[in-house]
Amino acid sequence: MTLPPSAGDPHPTMNDVAHQAGVSPMTVSRALRDDPRVSPQTKIRVMGAVNALGYRRNEAARNLRLGRASGLIGLVVTNLANPFYSQLALGVEAMAAENGTRVMLGNSGEDVARERQLVQDFASRRLDGIIVVPAGSDHRHLQPAQLAGIPVVLAASPPIRFEADAVLLDDFGGSWDATQHLIEAGHRKIAFLGLQASTWTGSERFRGYCAALEEAGIPLDERIISRQQRDVAAAERAMLELLDIEDPPTAVFTANNRNTIGAYRAIRARRPDVALAGFDDFELADMLSLPLTVISYDPRELGRRAAELLRDRIDNPRAQHAARRIVLPTTLVEYGPA
Repeated sequence: MTLPPSAGDPHPTMNDVAHQAGVSPMTVSRALRDDPRVSPQTKIRVMGAVNALGYRRNEAARNLRLGRASGLIGLVVTNLANPFYSQLALGVEAMAAENGTRVMLGNSGEDVARERQLVQDFASRRLDGIIVVPAGSDHRHLQPAQLAGIPVVLAASPPIRFEADAVLLDDFGGSWDATQHLIEAGHRKIAFLGLQASTWTGSERFRGYCAALEEAGIPLDERIISRQQRDVAAAERAMLELLDIEDPPTAVFTANNRNTIGAYRAIRARRPDVALAGFDDFELADMLSLPLTVISYDPRELGRRAAELLRDRIDNPRAQHAARRIVLPTTLVEYGPA
């Protein structure tokens, strides 16, 4: 004996809706598609049953059966705790919404194994495409051939060991500008508080710092370079150590917002006269009690442009044009004490 469905069933089926409305499952399917063969009275009964049971059609399964696009794209970032990535995600989501697409978000935690797991999971769900902020220095697992042909676009880092569309920041140019700004202010002992050399942003921002020093004839001083900080607390400790050395730096360039905030805390506590310039603007930067120079850009625009490239690949799967690279500009902004 088949029992009637009850309201509140966590997974009501189309058969449950049909039983509730007193029609066939085919009639339910037609009513949900607004098929003109279903009378208005029957549609009202069907929709009443749908609402009473909380039925939701499994669009992913339906699209797979029909060979249609899923209407979903994936986004993998390395650290959701960093405001840069949340803003990037908002840019991706805004562009996706304009195209009637939704976004599934994954956080790799800068772990390549976790990144592989996420993109494989997205591929198994037959997502239309994936945007990835990659970790590590070998990105071959992101090749469409490894992901059932799903197109991939990289953000904030170019592809390594394979070809793909990418949207980048001018990491080198922005870092050169910030370091040059400190040099023009008269500083010769400029510390670097940055990121691991294994990341694109880490290497490019350090390269911009080094290039500015070399152009000014200032030798690189390894004693005032620290490149292992992943959070604010580690950056603060590293900056305190640099301030404690004999003949400490008079200025510091920080390679991202977490390093900037950590360095600011150390400088404010120990040496307020040390000049600070950092890559990444951040909320309340203009409210700090010490002067601060930042390299600013629009992370939402980076996300939007990546989503645009991905949409183009999704809509034109047979296009053979070469991998594209977009580099977004940066701007130097000076903040005074609040």
